[in-house]
Amino acid sequence: MKAAVITFPGSNCDRDLRVALREAGADVAQVWHKDDALPAGTDLVAVPGGFSFGDYLRCGAIAAQSPIARAIRAHAERGGFVLGVCNGFQVLTELGLLPGALMRNTGLTFIAKPVGLEVTTTDSAFTADYAAGQILQIPVAHHDGNYQIDPEGLAALRDQDRIAFRYAPAINGSVADIAGVLSENRRVLGMMPHPERAIDPSHGGTDGWAMFASLAGALLAA
Repeated sequence: MKAAVITFPGSNCDRDLRVALREAGADVAQVWHKDDALPAGTDLVAVPGGFSFGDYLRCGAIAAQSPIARAIRAHAERGGFVLGVCNGFQVLTELGLLPGALMRNTGLTFIAKPVGLEVTTTDSAFTADYAAGQILQIPVAHHDGNYQIDPEGLAALRDQDRIAFRYAPAINGSVADIAGVLSENRRVLGMMPHPERAIDPSHGGTDGWAMFASLAGALLAA
């Protein structure tokens, strides 16, 4: 499995993602936002958390205009896998690869703590190693994690089983407590919680590890 982790000015979780993917057996390349192409043979693009470009306009809005953005979109459009975590989720919505938008938390505060996360679907390479309804403990660290989508979009997510994770209990005002969503082809996942911060016992828990193991298994099998 070949993975590319994108770094923008203000990214601060790119190393965490690289470590998690390497532990899962991936050959990981670091890609700077000014690059205009992904490494040959890339299977997975990972867009990390942080504060790309200082969230100067909207979170992820400037990152979505970076030179590498066109390559990420092309990778997704040809069926490649993409994972966006926290600010990466915001970037993927700005790129139009996932529906909806991430707004300011309802409490208007930055939330940084482990939270309960319900696995809503196992029908994806990202979640196949979990059990439906399983409650994970995964850290969050966001100020703009309030996922919003119009009623028609929410109905489509539900009908197509594309809600990957829900907060359990609710934490930030997200519609239907949504914490992560999948693309129509189920190969793009955006999520606010940080699974890469829960892969080692020293982190306080390892509930994030199954995501990276599941991805590696699916891509190696392919």
